[in-house]
Amino acid sequence: MIELIAIGASVAGHCQPCLSYHVDKARDLGIEDAQIEEAINVGKMIEKGAMSAMNAFARDLMTQENSDERLCCSNGGCCS
Repeated sequence: MIELIAIGASVAGHCQPCLSYHVDKARDLGIEDAQIEEAINVGKMIEKGAMSAMNAFARDLMTQENSDERLCCSNGGCCS
């Protein structure tokens, strides 16, 4: 079960070495390819949802006045 979660997370996080590792480990544990493919598809859905949300956020950010005030770097966010 943990390997399937790790597979989905690897896909969503765009980590090819992680995906290779976790697919190999899942197969070593006897997890069927159909379950591995399902975990990959879940990761793709998460990635698609996050990308869609980011695209909407970026679009909305650029259509608002004073959009510079919302940037994380100017507010002591992740870049400070």
